[in-house]
Amino acid sequence: MNFNEILYGVAYYDEYMPYDRIETDFKMIRDAGMNIIRIAESTWSTWEPEEGVFDFTHLHRMLDCAAKYELKVIVGTPTYAIPSWLAKKYPDILAVTHNGKELYGHRQNMDITNPDYLHHAQIIIEKLMEQVKDYDCVIGFQLDNETKPYDTCSKYAQAKFVEYLKNEFPDIDEFNREFGLDYWSNRVDDWDAFPDIRGTINMSLDAEYKKFQRKLVTDFFAWQADIVKKYKRDDQFITHNFDFEWHDYSYGMQPEVNQYEAAKCMDIAGCDIYHPSQSSLSGREITGNIARGIKGDNYLVLETEAAGNHPWLPYPGQLRLQAISHIANGACMVEYWHWHSIHNAIESYWKGVLSHDLRPNRLYKECSVIGNELKKYGHRLVNLKKTNKFAVIADNASLTGLNEFKLNNESDSNYNTVFRWLCDALYLMNIEYDVIPADPALFASYENILVPALYSATDEVLNALNEFVANGGNMVVTFKSAFSDEHLKIRHDVQPYIINKALGIQYDEFTLPDDVTVSCGGKSSKARDWMEMVDCTTATPVAMYEHKHWGVHAAITENTYGKGRAMYLATLFGEDTLIEALKLFFGEQKNEFDASYPVVIKRGTNMQGEKIIYLLNYSDDEQTVTCHADGLKKLCDDSTVSAGDCIALAPWDFSILYAD
Repeated sequence: MNFNEILYGVAYYDEYMPYDRIETDFKMIRDAGMNIIRIAESTWSTWEPEEGVFDFTHLHRMLDCAAKYELKVIVGTPTYAIPSWLAKKYPDILAVTHNGKELYGHRQNMDITNPDYLHHAQIIIEKLMEQVKDYDCVIGFQLDNETKPYDTCSKYAQAKFVEYLKNEFPDIDEFNREFGLDYWSNRVDDWDAFPDIRGTINMSLDAEYKKFQRKLVTDFFAWQADIVKKYKRDDQFITHNFDFEWHDYSYGMQPEVNQYEAAKCMDIAGCDIYHPSQSSLSGREITGNIARGIKGDNYLVLETEAAGNHPWLPYPGQLRLQAISHIANGACMVEYWHWHSIHNAIESYWKGVLSHDLRPNRLYKECSVIGNELKKYGHRLVNLKKTNKFAVIADNASLTGLNEFKLNNESDSNYNTVFRWLCDALYLMNIEYDVIPADPALFASYENILVPALYSATDEVLNALNEFVANGGNMVVTFKSAFSDEHLKIRHDVQPYIINKALGIQYDEFTLPDDVTVSCGGKSSKARDWMEMVDCTTATPVAMYEHKHWGVHAAITENTYGKGRAMYLATLFGEDTLIEALKLFFGEQKNEFDASYPVVIKRGTNMQGEKIIYLLNYSDDEQTVTCHADGLKKLCDDSTVSAGDCIALAPWDFSILYAD
C-alpha cells in the first residue's frame, strides 16, 4: 500500500483532557508539521455510558477540528476496553484464564469468544462507523488495540477448541497417538468427555491450545474487518497495532498472535514499538523488521514513545534519530503515544509529547523540527522498498515449544533470546535482513537464511531448508532446532532431524554449560543456558568447546552441502564471538562507506527510483565515515558526495543520501 507522504502524528484523546483546549492542541499539532492523529480506541464507556445510550460529542469535536486544521485521522474500534455496565450485566464476559476469573478494571480483561461481548462490540463498532463514514479526513481504521486471546479458557473457548480438534483429527485414536495421551492415562476416547485444558500436563496439547488461541485472534480480526468493510470507503485502509513480546520494552516476536495470519484481513500492517533511550539507545529495538515482514511490505508505526517511561526521556536529537530510523526500515508512519501526558490512572507517568503542564517544551520543539523536515523531503522517503539478501526465520510454534520446554529453568532465556541473538549480531554488522515465517515458498528469495531455535518444524520445512542449501544458499542454524514435529512430539531419529544432512552433524547428548568457553576469531565467551554435544559427520569444526571433558565436541561447525554451505551453533555464547563466527561464514559485507556500529546503514529505493542511503549515528560522540562511491548527494541540500569524501555525524544525528 502506498502513501503520498510520510504520516507523522500523535494519538489524541479529547475525552481525557482536564479542560477544553482542542483548538490549541490541533493548531500546535499542525504547526509542528504533524499531519495525522489517531483517536477512539480507548473510550467505549464515554460513548456508551449505559446500554443503548450513545454520546459521540468528543468524537465529533475531534473529527471536526481535524478537518479544520487539515489533519488526517485514523479511527480505532473501541473494543479492547469494555464499560463497567457491560461487565455487570454479563459477568461471563470477564475472561476465565489459567489464573482464574478476571476482575473488572484493567483493559483487555474480556473473553473474545463470549457471544454477549461480540454482540455489544458489533453494536458499538457499527454506531461508530455510522458516525465517521462521512468525514473525508478519516483515512483508515485500526481494529481493536494490541489484541491477544487474553488466555481465555472459558466454556465458549474450550468448546470451540474441541470442535477445532475434531476437525483436525477426525479419528480420535489418531489424536491420542499424535499427542501421546497414553502417558499418565490422559487418553480421550470421547470428545464429550474432553477435560478442562487448564489441567493438562501434556505440553503438546497445551501448545496446541495456544495455537488455537492465536487462531481466535485471527478470527476476531476477520470478524471486525468484515463489519468495518460494510461502511468504509475504497480509499480507506484497515490496520492494527501489533505489538511484541515485552521485556520492559518491545523485544521480539509476539507469542500470543500469529501476525502473518492475523494481518490477512488488513490492508497494511501496523505496530507499536517502544524501546530504551538515553545511553541505552542502540536502535536494535526499532528496526521494524518483524512489522515489515508481517505482510512483506511497508508498515505503520501506530505507537512509539515521545518520552514514555521515566528512563526513556530522550537526549536532545534522539527523538529525531528515532523517527528517521523507523522510516529507514520502511515505516510510512510514525505516531507517538501520545500527545498529552495523562493526569490520572495507571498511565499518568507514561509521558507524551507535552508534559502535564501541557505547554510547548523541548520535545515539542524537536517534533516540530522532524515534522517540518518531513514536509520538505518526506515524499522521497515514503513507501521505501527494501530488497535484502538475508532473512531470519521467526516461528510461533517453536516459540511456544521453548516456553513449554524451557532452555534453562534457572534462566529467563527463551525463543526470543535466541532470535534476538542472531538479529542483533546482524544489526551490529550492518547487515539488513527480513524476518519471515517458516514458509518454504519464501526461502528462494534469499541468499542467506538464519534459523534460530526452530524447535518445532514439519518435514516439509526441514526438507525445504536442505534444498535451500543444496541449491546454493547459506544457512545458519542454532541449537534446539528440528527437535520436535509440529505437535512437539520429539523426533525418534538422528538429531537435528532431517537438516543433519545439510549441517553434516549429529548429537544425542545435551546439558547446561558449566564453565565452558567458546572461541572464534580471537573472541572468547562463556557458553550459557544450553549446549549440545555435537559430533561432525561431514562438517568441519569451527570451534570446539574449551572444557576438560566436553572439549571433544564441536560448538560451531561448517559444512558444504550441494552448492551451498551451512553453519551450526550448538550453544549460546557472547555477542562478540557470534559476530566473529558470522563474519567467518558470510565473509566481508562491503558497502559504500567504511561505517561500522555505532554508525548504522539502512538502504532502500523510493517511488522515484532513487537509491536512498541512511547513515544513523547511535552514539553520544561524533562519528566520521568515508565514502567509497561516486554519484551520491545529500538529501537535505543536494550537495555532492564523492569517493574519498568524509561525512561527519554529530551525536545522535543522521545523514540521508541519494543516487539517481
